[in-house]
Parts: sequence; structure tokens; C-alpha cells
Amino acid sequence: MRYLALVAVPTVLAAAFFYAASESRHAVSAQDFVNLQQGSMVQQGFRRAHAKGFCVSGDFVSSGALAEYSSARVFQAGQHPFIGRFSIAGNNPTAPDLKAPVRSLALTLLPETAEQWRTAMNTPPVLAVGTPEKFYQQLLALQNNTIAEFFAAHPETAAFRNWRASYQPTQSYATEQYHSINAFYLVNASGAQQAVRWAAVPTVRPDNQLPDPEAADALQQELFARLNQGPVVFDLVFSLATAADNPDDATVSWPQTNPQLVAGQLHIKQAAAQSDGECNAINFDPLVLPSGIKPSADPILRARGAAYAESHRRRAREVLTKTLAGAQHE
Repeated sequence: MRYLALVAVPTVLAAAFFYAASESRHAVSAQDFVNLQQGSMVQQGFRRAHAKGFCVSGDFVSSGALAEYSSARVFQAGQHPFIGRFSIAGNNPTAPDLKAPVRSLALTLLPETAEQWRTAMNTPPVLAVGTPEKFYQQLLALQNNTIAEFFAAHPETAAFRNWRASYQPTQSYATEQYHSINAFYLVNASGAQQAVRWAAVPTVRPDNQLPDPEAADALQQELFARLNQGPVVFDLVFSLATAADNPDDATVSWPQTNPQLVAGQLHIKQAAAQSDGECNAINFDPLVLPSGIKPSADPILRARGAAYAESHRRRAREVLTKTLAGAQHE
């Protein structure tokens, strides 16, 4: 029942997801995105994107460095619990870990309160394109093996292509860096706003040790084994926008010279299979924000929230149908 109880709030965002297409006469909806992501073979009860993953939990130890920028409780100095999920890109819940092009870390901080904050972070620091319509076309190009032509026709993909060319996946979820990609605003008690992006930055160096490099679950096995030695720790680093940065464009990297503040550390202490863990019921919608954090006007951010909600709605229906069918046979 916990799964069903978490469905209602995020799914209201789906109704807002319609865009006038800039490159076609048709609108792109959340349903269009999720249909494309799930493909012809629906994996019942799984997320349509990032289907494979596992749950983690721990505490965010806030340094208080952002307290002057945001009234959010999570940024007040102290220890705040979270539920999270590591995952790989794709709609296949049995895909080999090491074959995925993108890895992700999603979190719900202060999960049992009205002040919870959800964030879904990915290894790329930027997006290839800046509108839902173009992103949909990018997904089509990937499926049709015409991505090179798509990139050539869209010069705004340069920052993403540069990252992709230089990115070397590590042998652990614990040694990757995960980015908010989109920008948000911190809002303090006086109403002053500061645009930010953030990243979960590993505190240990990469190595090449894997319990079983050939295993489909190699990264999961490595993280579980690593936790037997102690918590996995990330610094949560915020980059503050300057007047030269556009918070509404996720295709452009912000300069490394921008002010950087360490909001605190994420201490991951436990992990569990997603079928048994609390994360499986959570829609990690980046638009679920506490007071003190506001979304930017980035259209991709709205698209993410709506697509996540649609995926979550479908999963919830499938889980409910399976549960009711099982009850009828008891």
C-alpha cells in the first residue's frame, strides 16, 4: 500500500505536460515520451527509463553552508535522512551494468516529511538539446541509428558531445560524479533567489576492482561489497550562477570559476534490491521541492517531471492489477 500512497501527488504534473513543437506541427506529450522509452516490449512494473537499479539509504550531513541562500530545512546544519536509488540508463531491468552509457543517483531527502526534496542526478553534466521536442527527436535518432546526423544538425549539442568524448566510466557507482543537469533557485527567508546547479562528487578515487567484471550486476555487487567496509560518501557541491549564466538552458556548462559551495556530505550506509527496498515506490520527480528551492523555467525540467509521473502512473496501475489478480486466487 505504500507504493500506491505515493502515486497521487507527483502524477498531477502530467496534466501540465504539453508543448507547442518548435520543429513540427504536433505537440509532444508525456505519453509520447514514455511510449518511446518503453518500446514494444513493456517491462511490467518497472520504470520506463532507468529500469535497472537498487535502493540505498543513509544521511545527508549538512554543513549549513547554504543556509543563507535557502530556507529549506535540509540545508540547515545537521543530519537529514534520505532514501535513494542507483541505476543505469535503459528500459531493460536485466541489462548488463557495464554496458550502459549513463549512470544515475536519485534521492529523496527528508522522505517522511512535508519538506522532502527529490533529485534525480545523472553522469552527464549537460543535456544535448534544450527543448522537449528536440529531446524526443534525439531519442528517435538513437533508435534509428541516425544520431550522428542529428548531432550534426544541432550545434547546441557541442558541450554534451565534448563530455561524451572524454567520459571514462569508472568501475563503481561510488566513484562517479552525478549532476543535477538542470538549474534551480535557492530562496532564502527574505525572498532573495540564487540560481544553482549541483553535483554529488565522490570522495574516493576510482580503481579497477570488481568482484566479477563479467557479471550482469557487476556494479551492484561492487557497491554492496563496498558498503560492507563502511559508508559510501559524496560531497554535495553547489555551483552558483553568475550574471553570465542562463539557468533555463541545460545544454551549456557553467564555468569552473563560478563560486562553489559544499552543502554537506551524502553518507550512503545501506543498500537493498529494489524489489525489497523503499525506493521502488518512489517517483524521483525533480519538481518535488521543499520551500526554499524553486525550479528554473527550463522546459526540459518540466518535461522530466511529467514523463516521470506518466511512467510512475503506468507502474502503479500494473502493480495494482497484479496485486488484485493475486488476491483473487488466494
